[in-house]
Amino acid sequence: MGCCSGRCTLAFICGMQLVSVLERQVIDFLGYQWAPILTNFLHIIVVILGLFGTIQFRPRYVTGYAAWMVMWMTWNVFIICFYLEVGDLSRDSDLVLTFNLSMHRSWWMENGPGCRVTPISPPPSWAPEDHRYISISACLMDFQFIEVAHSSLQILLALMGFIYACYVVKLISEEEDSFDFIGGFDSYGYQGPQKTSHLQLQPMYM
Repeated sequence: MGCCSGRCTLAFICGMQLVSVLERQVIDFLGYQWAPILTNFLHIIVVILGLFGTIQFRPRYVTGYAAWMVMWMTWNVFIICFYLEVGDLSRDSDLVLTFNLSMHRSWWMENGPGCRVTPISPPPSWAPEDHRYISISACLMDFQFIEVAHSSLQILLALMGFIYACYVVKLISEEEDSFDFIGGFDSYGYQGPQKTSHLQLQPMYM
């Protein structure tokens, strides 16, 4: 019963992770955030493998999922520090999230709740022709705090997934050990003497 409830809970957590990271993947695609896009894609693959291992009693898959959860939490802590500009980090850097391939920022920067976007005309003389310059105002929440909230949700789900993954691996290992013990007892158990029938042949005289 414990293994069933643990597996069901872990499967539910994996489902929540898939839904949340797919939403985040769409937002990162719209914002051309290439580093998060690649990391999200890897996360989706590992979560699917973890879900498969949970359903099919594959402790190696669940163990790999648990190990990835640690790295996933580390990545999201870095994202939080990046948007809050902890230390020498700057959210205006093009190299960290876009690999210096574009000047785009988070999609929430222009599309946050209540944000009003006003084009700046004429653009500065040093501005590239293929870029538009805008003014953003009246946002109910700044984009960096929305990104921090997204990463915080991912950390919470990853922490829950890690805890339940360790619990499920422990239960599966205990069940496998009990099955091995029962199988070994049956294989080497005591076998009583078997009765054999003897047929005695008598000579026949004519």
